[in-house]
Amino acid sequence: MPAYTKKQRLIDALTSRIESGEYPPGAKLPSGTELCAEFDVSRQVVRSAVDWLKARGLVEGAPARASSCGSRTVSSAH
Repeated sequence: MPAYTKKQRLIDALTSRIESGEYPPGAKLPSGTELCAEFDVSRQVVRSAVDWLKARGLVEGAPARASSCGSRTVSSAH
């Protein structure tokens, strides 16, 4: 079984917060800097995790803009 990566830990935490309604549709996610500090990860890990969530429709956003929660719900995103 592969090691539980920092990226996967961040993906799981953000997915859980989106599913629970802590980050409702349209809500801004914490900044990259805030996520780096909270999860003790690099900016690259944050970008990679957010890109993964974007690809699955869980967050929306453009480069250099704050990401926000999408309207898609999670069933088996990963």
